[in-house]
Amino acid sequence: MLICINNIIFTEIQNLINTHYIMKQKKMKLSSLLLSFMLIASLSSCCQEVPPNTLTDKEKAEGWVLLFDGETMAGWRSYNKPDLKEAWGVVEGCIQANGGGDDGSGYIVTDKEYENFELSWDWKLSKGGNSGMLYHVVERPQHNVPYVTGPEYQLIDAPNFPEKLEPWQNMGADYAMHLPDTALMKVNPYGEWNNSKIVFDNGHVEHWLNGVKIVEFEAWTDDWFERKNSGKWAHAPEYGLAKKGVLCLQDHGYPASFRNIKLKELPRKTQEIDLFNGKDLEGWQTYGTEKWYVENGTLVCESGADKQYGYLATRDYYNDYDLTVEFKQEADGNSGIFIRSFIEKDVQINGWQVEVAPKGQDTGGIYESYGRGWLVQIPDEKENVLKENDWNTMRILVQGNVVKTWLNGEEMVNLTDDKIGKGQGRIALQIHDGGGIKVLWRNLKLKTL
Repeated sequence: MLICINNIIFTEIQNLINTHYIMKQKKMKLSSLLLSFMLIASLSSCCQEVPPNTLTDKEKAEGWVLLFDGETMAGWRSYNKPDLKEAWGVVEGCIQANGGGDDGSGYIVTDKEYENFELSWDWKLSKGGNSGMLYHVVERPQHNVPYVTGPEYQLIDAPNFPEKLEPWQNMGADYAMHLPDTALMKVNPYGEWNNSKIVFDNGHVEHWLNGVKIVEFEAWTDDWFERKNSGKWAHAPEYGLAKKGVLCLQDHGYPASFRNIKLKELPRKTQEIDLFNGKDLEGWQTYGTEKWYVENGTLVCESGADKQYGYLATRDYYNDYDLTVEFKQEADGNSGIFIRSFIEKDVQINGWQVEVAPKGQDTGGIYESYGRGWLVQIPDEKENVLKENDWNTMRILVQGNVVKTWLNGEEMVNLTDDKIGKGQGRIALQIHDGGGIKVLWRNLKLKTL
């Protein structure tokens, strides 16, 4: 928003009026006085404050969009619901929470998901107020609250909050993860407007407060995962992993107001990634008691004594990509490659599996766990494409709501599915239950799209 100098202008006009007598005594020309008034009027016309909930022509040209029209709640709804159920509304050109929310309710989200962006908004809190702006929030029936999925820019009236705050709960923090530089922070008191900004650019994150950068970090690095796994989110396996999601405003039991909510999307950068380094399980997480180990540059999965399901999942989410994997089945080769999947609890994975199994069991087909079962099986005549006791190459293309698979260069399935299109998550390798399974893996190469 432009900085208005009307107060300065009015002061100067008053000064001119007050000095008119002096000018008259010195026989200064009236034209000089009029010229001064004209100059001030010209400055005033160039320095009008932009009305709330509008965009300048420059902002429009740069790609900014308003997420709140200043009059209605269009584009917003309750978390995990198709419409607006929570006690939010429009009051005097602001989105306002009435303060009736608690830790398990009071969250509203945007209809649209966002991935990389610059997000700016104005906010003010009540005395002792507590709220927040969350992003990359994932909506799933398994998640009752949004903060176990998406990071939060903390908004809080720290000087008047009735309880002791930890540093990671402070104003402007990346909640429970990264602390703000309090020496740089200038916060207007409760009841007055402040401006915040989040920049999320392909994992590079910045928090701004009233025009000053107070937090900066890189998401999904070793340091980021160490913070995630050792603190508040240690038992929230999907926290912060999503590459995209809805924005979310929080009513945490205190009235809060928001306006000038605007966003500019930033482009996604493509990457080529070796998911397996040939040495260890860096970048992966095990679920269950089955065996995962590296031997002679090869990743091995093998049934353990419990003979249960087991999974080796990437610690990162991958949504749109072209993946190639080589595998060799020894003993019983019943396994699979999960796409856009998440850990629901313990050793329960939820998502879609590209089948890897002995001949005659649809290697390359797509199965939905905890849902519809088989979505597509391969034609019987393609069962012989699988090479037994030898290395095979599986290629999986996942883009939007389309999944294609190839085995040893031959297309196996081409599926379009809206439910898959709405999903996002990890890549995971599976050991089927029953025991006696051993599969070798190598050259897991992925290109993001």
